[in-house]
Amino acid sequence: MTEERIQQLRGDFPILAEQPVGVPLVYLDSGATSQQPRQVLEAEWAFRTRHNAAVHRGAHTLASLATDDYESARDRVARFVGARPTEISWAMNATDALNTVALSLAEANRAADVDPALALREGDEILVTEAEHHANLLPWQRLADETGARLRWVEVDDDGVWTADAALALITERTRVVAVAHVSNVTGLIAPLEPIVAAAHAVGALVVLDACQSVPHRRVDLGALGVDAAAFSGHKMLGPGGIGVLYLAERLGAALPPARVGGSMITTVTMTEREFLPAPQRFEAGTQPVSAIVGLAAAVDYLEGVGMAAIEAHEVALGERLAAGAVAIEGVRLVGPPPGVERAGLASVVVDGVHAHDVGQVLDAAGIAARVGHHCAQPLHRRLGVAATTRASTYLHTTEAEVDRFLDVLSTVRGYFGAGRA
Repeated sequence: MTEERIQQLRGDFPILAEQPVGVPLVYLDSGATSQQPRQVLEAEWAFRTRHNAAVHRGAHTLASLATDDYESARDRVARFVGARPTEISWAMNATDALNTVALSLAEANRAADVDPALALREGDEILVTEAEHHANLLPWQRLADETGARLRWVEVDDDGVWTADAALALITERTRVVAVAHVSNVTGLIAPLEPIVAAAHAVGALVVLDACQSVPHRRVDLGALGVDAAAFSGHKMLGPGGIGVLYLAERLGAALPPARVGGSMITTVTMTEREFLPAPQRFEAGTQPVSAIVGLAAAVDYLEGVGMAAIEAHEVALGERLAAGAVAIEGVRLVGPPPGVERAGLASVVVDGVHAHDVGQVLDAAGIAARVGHHCAQPLHRRLGVAATTRASTYLHTTEAEVDRFLDVLSTVRGYFGAGRA
């Protein structure tokens, strides 16, 4: 994207004109939560003020309009990720969506006549990586505990990187689930999915994808990838908070029982029996956050208007600029793929002799909003031998000048704290 185009886009984001600490804001925390353009804010406001009503419940015109908005949003989100509308269910967030898959599998395994494709028994295996976000680790830990399955993981190297070969070596006839992040929220590593999906399916295992850091930033076709389930969050892709997306491939959505039960997802209920609707409604118990769903659809429209190919190319270039700039600073250790290896538009670093929280304070004083901490990936940080890292994450509105500003301030941190002095 040209500088002119980026500046045009920046005009759509009111918050980028703010100065929280009295200097221009450099927002480099989109990996945690993205900012919303006015088009998304206006779409949500328009629904609340013109069409707000319960969906799939009322016979009046307002309820019909709300239901049309609700299902139109599903259609648009499905198209955006290469899915059928019946494969898209709403969740509170991506964590909720991933938990839904694990809880539904646990529910399936309580049945005496469990579907063999969903069965998890003692000695079976669930495979993750050492780099997973806690949202794609804890649900599988619990599922392993409940079923007697064994949790295994692909180890990372000293840079936090894992390889397809390492994953393939752990996929066996006992593997029942492979759960992996499409893009690491710490290292920016892009997972080598194709051979992993093929190997998992060859042994009858399900593949669950944490797509939180990929769907907002690059073209993702879940149908073409062949994964069985995937999750992503609205608040990371220019949308509102409180709304996530659960993708269940048609065959899996038809087989899984619901993780939660209640209103809106049933056909018939007696005092002793219940029958559930098919997917996706089967996984949407209770009242849904319709205005947030409408806002998410507006975010999808916005991203499509910009063009995902253009967004991806822009962010890949920024990721390389971050990586190359970080390794050029004395006393700064880059985590993840080295410069020259494609990464997402983010980079995490360790500053020798300075805790990440102190790095974050220096950046914040300069108006730079970056993330510090373990980024909900404690096992990865433990493997790296650090308690926390500092992460800069970009988006479509990030400029090269903002990346350079981050690097310039980062280069002053050790001197500011006197680290490295004799």
